[in-house]
Amino acid sequence: MTKYMPSEYDVDVKVDTQYVAEQSDPERDRYVFAYHITITNQGSQSAQLLDRHWLITNGNGESQEVSGSGVVGNQPIIDPGQQHSYTSGTVLGTRVGSMSGRYGMKAADGHEFNATIPPFTLAYPHALN
Repeated sequence: MTKYMPSEYDVDVKVDTQYVAEQSDPERDRYVFAYHITITNQGSQSAQLLDRHWLITNGNGESQEVSGSGVVGNQPIIDPGQQHSYTSGTVLGTRVGSMSGRYGMKAADGHEFNATIPPFTLAYPHALN
């Protein structure tokens, strides 16, 4: 049996999503979603989140890329064993869509690496069975 050993640069990303009914207008094809991200540094060094790159795809297969520095105006430093959480959102013109991406990170030793944001689904309530 192989024991899992974290590397120096090991960051885990978890996502929870929520449909925001009060900001949405389905009659006008406006569907607002919030996503809550928790980034956990499982590595042996502190790591700073420098930038983000998102791929947002709507239910028609149309994609949009969004890049920028930091997250919600911050470039947090996450110590080993610690987490950083934030909430943001997006607007889709379809009832269902998906997002995925990466965070550009920089470890305390200067090594730059990417932390993968796994694909996740955004869905209007009861749109998926």
